[in-house]
Amino acid sequence: MNTDMAAIYLLRHGEPDYSRVRELDWAGLAFDLAPLSAAGVRQARDAADGLAAFGPVAIVSSPMTRALQTACLVGHRLGLPVDVQFELREWLPDENAAWTTYAEVRAAIDDLERHAGEWPPGERRAWEPLSQVRARATTALRSAVANLGLGDDDALIAACHGILIWSLTGERETGLADWRRFDLK
Repeated sequence: MNTDMAAIYLLRHGEPDYSRVRELDWAGLAFDLAPLSAAGVRQARDAADGLAAFGPVAIVSSPMTRALQTACLVGHRLGLPVDVQFELREWLPDENAAWTTYAEVRAAIDDLERHAGEWPPGERRAWEPLSQVRARATTALRSAVANLGLGDDDALIAACHGILIWSLTGERETGLADWRRFDLK
């Protein structure tokens, strides 16, 4: 591999099932407790089969249930350990975690996209800019690579979220249980 560090395969989580969260009428961060749907479980298992070709040696994961469950399913299928990296968490639509409805999250995403992922010059928004997501994710990935003792020829899977993948690769759309290669340098 022609990189300065391990290749990272950024794996977006499988399809979540929000039905129980909605049934309980929970809001805000409670949506991050939702597990994968049956389709999401199948997606994660299929992703494991595809990712096996890269010879991954470990998996790190966001702490959000949908990503962590994806990582555990992939790890089980490939016989790999899974480590949680808090800073691989989902993008924050409000830095104070004060959102309560999907409409608020959608409005924040729309504003994020309207401004290409960064606050307008001289302005501050409640949402987390992509540069902050990228900085925390890169730090987490470097830490994981160092703690696992990975070298140039090693591959690591990072189960995470679409906006985090966007922040690192510039790829705006990554499908559920799809991945993008990221060369951590």
